[in-house]
Amino acid sequence: MTNETKWSLDQANSKITFKVGHIIISNIRGSFKIFDASIYTKENEFSTAEINLWIDASSIISGDGNRDVQLRGQDFFDVQKHPQITFSSSTIGEPDEEGNRELWGELTIKGIKKVVKLNMKDHVFENNRSDGGMAKITISGKFNRSDWDLYGKSSFEFGGMMVSKDVKLLCDIQLINMGKNTSMGELNSQVNKNVF
Repeated sequence: MTNETKWSLDQANSKITFKVGHIIISNIRGSFKIFDASIYTKENEFSTAEINLWIDASSIISGDGNRDVQLRGQDFFDVQKHPQITFSSSTIGEPDEEGNRELWGELTIKGIKKVVKLNMKDHVFENNRSDGGMAKITISGKFNRSDWDLYGKSSFEFGGMMVSKDVKLLCDIQLINMGKNTSMGELNSQVNKNVF
């Protein structure tokens, strides 16, 4: 993409959360605390966006220390062998009447790469800021965690509780417009260099 706009992640105002149902209480909720993204668009049009997102898998927090250790272990994210979760976009659709777009891309967890369809909504805040303005994107989706081998050896996986295979993901991302770039070299270099 030439003459693209570069967007930088506003870490203080961005979050990635998840929710998993189970049979005893309503949901297990958690988040990833360390993540970053490289996002480029043509002008400010997010239907043209090229999104590369990476997450430090070991930064998972679910509100229970013992469960977090289990989630980082071999039966689940196996963070020693697979420290990163990554997503790279491939196709972004036009918005519907409510502003929702289909976002297609490759999600890689534990070295397993799958094509997924997500929902994305974006809003660009254009103003007179010296940094060119800001944008907010919300990305959501539902996954079957067994597709990425995210399951324990026992059917009672989390502290003796049966949990759903479905995981709901929500990313609230705030972006800062960093201005124009003329090549994709910087993007490729940044993606390759980011290692947790």
